[in-house]
Order: sequence, then structure tokens, then C-alpha cells
Amino acid sequence: MLNLARSVLVLHGRATHTRRKIFALQRFIRLYCKTEGPTSVDFTQIPVDRIRNFSIIAHVDHGKSTLADRLLEFTGAIRENSGQNQILDKLQVERERGITVKAQSVSLLYQYKGDNYLLNLIDTPGHVDFSSEVSRSLSACQGVVLLVDANDGVQAQTVANFYLAFGKDLTIVPVINKIDLKNADPDRVTRQLKSLFDIEPYDVLRISAKLGIGVKAVIEAIIEQIPPPAVNRQSPFRALLFDSWFDKYRGALSLIFIQDGNIKVGDEIQSCHTKKTYNVKSLALLRPQEDPITQLVAGQIGLVGCNMRSSKEAHIGDTIYNPSCPVEPLQGFEPSRPMVFAGVYPMDQSQHVNLRSAIEKLALNDSAVTVEVDSSPALGQGWRLGFLGLLHLEVFSQRLQQEYGAEPILTAPSVTYKLRMKPNKHNVKTGREIFVNNPALFPDFMQIEEAFEPMVVGTIITPDKYLGGIISLCMERRGVQRSATNIDNERVMLQYDLPLCEIIVDFHDSLKTISSGYASFDYEDNGYQSSSLVKLGILLNGVVVEELSNIVHITKAQTIGRRMVLKLKDIIPRQMVQIAVQAVCNGKILARENIRAYRKDVTAKLYGGDVTRRMKLLAQQAAGKKKMRMVANISLPRETFIDVLKK
Repeated sequence: MLNLARSVLVLHGRATHTRRKIFALQRFIRLYCKTEGPTSVDFTQIPVDRIRNFSIIAHVDHGKSTLADRLLEFTGAIRENSGQNQILDKLQVERERGITVKAQSVSLLYQYKGDNYLLNLIDTPGHVDFSSEVSRSLSACQGVVLLVDANDGVQAQTVANFYLAFGKDLTIVPVINKIDLKNADPDRVTRQLKSLFDIEPYDVLRISAKLGIGVKAVIEAIIEQIPPPAVNRQSPFRALLFDSWFDKYRGALSLIFIQDGNIKVGDEIQSCHTKKTYNVKSLALLRPQEDPITQLVAGQIGLVGCNMRSSKEAHIGDTIYNPSCPVEPLQGFEPSRPMVFAGVYPMDQSQHVNLRSAIEKLALNDSAVTVEVDSSPALGQGWRLGFLGLLHLEVFSQRLQQEYGAEPILTAPSVTYKLRMKPNKHNVKTGREIFVNNPALFPDFMQIEEAFEPMVVGTIITPDKYLGGIISLCMERRGVQRSATNIDNERVMLQYDLPLCEIIVDFHDSLKTISSGYASFDYEDNGYQSSSLVKLGILLNGVVVEELSNIVHITKAQTIGRRMVLKLKDIIPRQMVQIAVQAVCNGKILARENIRAYRKDVTAKLYGGDVTRRMKLLAQQAAGKKKMRMVANISLPRETFIDVLKK
């Protein structure tokens, strides 16, 4: 038909050999064939027993997005050899870094043994910082495809994701990917799966997602092994809202899994969480582009547009129902809790309005970010943002720059500490607890009865030849070993209790350096633990600079204090008076460095004479310096704070 289109243009004398006309007609024909073709299917007529809802879970860079691309091609959702990779990774940062940040859903249609099956795929992130994306995605699934690299084998996030799916009682389809690689060893990986998860070797599929080898077997295993959703289409409408994002023209769009009943355009729906009522304006299936439809039925996953004003109204884990038929709320899931906090300030206060607008828009699409207004005498008006982890912070910062052209200053990340305060005349009750994530707000040590710091359970999988260096690194970071398990003859899995503040900055980089990149790391929250925490302050000529304060463990206060004063000595510009840079903790000076003052040679004009003249001029200069030091205010340039506070 495309050749016919070109011939028609020639016969009518309109072929001027300009590609623009030919391409326009080709697009028209493709669009016509897509909309009027005989393959259109009424999705509402697909019975529940032919619906499969599943996710792909794996460690970072084990091929989740590549397998998702092959599934899209194999089921006809996209054309083969279209030249596009990572179809479901829509953000620029995802394509640049080669990672999945935001879980994406797509509905696939596949014909198996003469019947049409609806496969709802959710591609999930693999990095530990986005484990909440994985958790809420699994709430809408009945099974998962557990993907493992045939070269790298089982990694730390593989273990975490397996037990996450296992705890939700989901069917697990084990798949070994990248069997086409030169150093691939599927047999070794199969033994690891048997040792760690008790998965039988004959249940494991072997594929190459890049080359498309074995993809058909994966689809058939999904259909045969994963059960259909346990739903009831005859009951009143009830759905689980498990994801949302913001569209500037349509408001908040909600991705829902329909548990019971059906929903049509024009229906009235209500939120169990906010009790607000909305009118359904649009419904769509993601294939992967939005495919508008008029009705969704139980068992399906679809997109609902109902003029919600903000993503805050689309509460993740909420139950949506018809207000005329009240229902019991569905079991939701734990909301994501920020683990890492950082201050965000504009490079210049003239950019404050633009940065505020960028943060507000980006926070609408990322419900895991918490935003609080903050201010600093050194950096001006800003915000204190909470993130799920360090990578989440880096991705958010990169998106601010790429998508909105902002230039933020990010302070060093910190965590939230819990403090139990002593009773005083204003608070007669003992045991009052407060939470602090900003060192400048840390109270005086005389008011604190007990301090607690957040802990995590870290899982490290490494070749055994790097074991000594990794154990030393964990001990240096105040880790306590829980267990050590041999996966096979070459690899060991370690579990450590670690303080969160010790791993958020450079632990992962140090681990990769020690292990030459072969070790993998994953962690999960483990509550709070009592700890000896102190506030490390910085004094400039006896004056406290709160912006340079830090919360540290008492055993590391002197080391960090010494490092801070040496760094400040190098970057603080010399002034007319001597500057004493001191690190102080609980009223005790731990480290000190002096920045010498500028000194004019007042004896340069002397050409001889009595030595008393020279001594008199030097004494006058010393007296002037002393007087100046008593009244001088040390003015630090903005760049100094940026150099110290930036991560």
C-alpha cells in the first residue's frame, strides 16, 4: 500500500521528489490501517480467566527494559526494528543513565491457542532507592518475572525483590537473561537460584532479550503459570489507585487496578482517603501510548482522568469507588518514607521564583519527594527536600536541570534523627520525642536524654576474594555483621546492620572500588537504634556558623572536625585579621587552624636610624590589629558556603 501511495502521487503529477509529501501520505495510511484494521478487539469482552497482570523485577542492568521492548514487539504493540530502545523509559534521565526510575505500565494483546489474552505488564525500577515503586506495582499483580543476568548471577537487589514478591504470595517465573554473552554461565546461575530460593533448574527459562531468543517461551509461561486476577465483575465498582502523574492540561491522571465491577466515562467516583467526588472524563489503556476507551472492567489496569487538581488528591494506595454503592477499602500499602534530606537553594536569589516553580511541578510527578520551606543566612531562601535515597536525590537534581533549566545548589545529604528530650519547666513530661534532619536545629546536648539514629539491614553479594576489604569497610562504617552465606564456591552473601548516615554518601562508591565493581549492595529500613550522637559545630574567631554544623557519632567527631577545619583553611579567603577556625563538640575544642591575616610591611619606608623607631611602628600595627579583631565581622563569600555544603 505504501508503494501504491507513491505511485498515486506520480500519476497525478504531484510527485516533486520531495519526501515531505510521501511521508505525510505514509503516516495517513498507517494511521488508517491502525484505526480501521480488522485486528481491533473489544477489551471489555475478554473474560477474567484470560487476563494476566505481572511485573518484571531484577537487579540494575539485568535487562528488564530490554525484555519489555521484546514483549512489546512480539505482541505487536510496536513495530520490530523501529530503532527505539527502552520504550517504557520515557524520561531523559532514564535513557541517559540506562536505568528505570519510574514504573511504567502497558497492556498487551496476545493470541494463544486461538484465544486472545490481555497481558498487563508493569516494568519496575531495579535500584534500591526506588523499591517503593516496585512494592506498589506488585500490589496490582498476581505474578512476576524474576530476571537474572547469566553473566553476573544473583545480585543483592535480586534477593530483595524476590522476597518482596514472595511475601506478597505472587507466582514467580524465573528467567535467566543474556545467555548470548561470551562469559555467560547459565548453569552456575541456576545453581545459585536453587541454593538461595529453592527454585528447581527445570523451572528456569533461558533467554536473550537483546536477540529475542526465548521470548515466546516467556509469554507462554506467563499465561500458563500466573493465575488470573481474583475479581468479581458483578459487584459494585472498586479499584486500587497504585500510581499517578500530573498533566498540565488534564490534571492528575490515576493508574488503577479494577478489583470489582466496572467504570465508564461519565460515571461518578469517590476517594476513600480524601472523600472527594469526581466525574470521570476519560479512560484509557496504555499500549504503550494512551488508547482511549469508554469502559474498564474488573481485572484490567487503566488510566483515569477526572479533573483532579493535583497529585496530592491522587493518594497512592487509595481505594476508588462509586459513591452510590459504598464498599470496604482495599488493603493498601505503606506510603514511601523519605530516608535522605538535603537543602536546595537557587544559585542566585533572583532565580528563586523559577526554581520554586520547577520544584512544585516536579514534585507533582514524584509523590515520594517531600518539600519544606527552609532558609539560610548564607544561602538565602530555599527548601529542604526529602528523598528515598542518594540516587533519587541525584535524579531529581538532574531532572530540575534538564526539564526546567534550573541551576540548584544542593547541600550535603543528611538523615532524620530521633531525640528523647529531658523534662524542663516548659515540659514536665519526660520522654518527649522530636525528629531532626537539619543540623542547625539540633538542640543543646544538655537538653537531650537519649539520641537515636536510623538503621538499615545491608545485603552485600561479593566474590570471596574481596571479602577482607569489604568486612573492613563495614567495620569502619560501624556495621555489625548479621550473617554470612556461601552462594556457591566463589560468591558470598553478607548481611550487616549499618547506620543509614554512614552509607548515603560514598559507601556504594567505596564498595565498588574495593571489589573492582563486582560487589552489589542493597538495604532495607530497620528502625531506630540508640546512639551517641553529637553536634559538631564550626567557630570562626569564636562565633558559631550554624550553616557549617553537622551531626556525627561521637567516635568520629574528632576525625571529621579535623577534616572540616583543614578544608575551611584552604577555601576561606584571607582577611585583614587572623581567623581562628575551630571545630567544637559539647563545648570542647577538637581541632583548630589559623588563617593568617594580610600584613602590610610598615617598616618598608625606614632606611636606617634607631631600632626603637622600627619597634614603635610594629607595636602600633599590632595594637591596630588587636582593636580590629575585637570589632571585626568576618564576611564569608557565598562561594565558600557552596564549596563546603555541596555534596
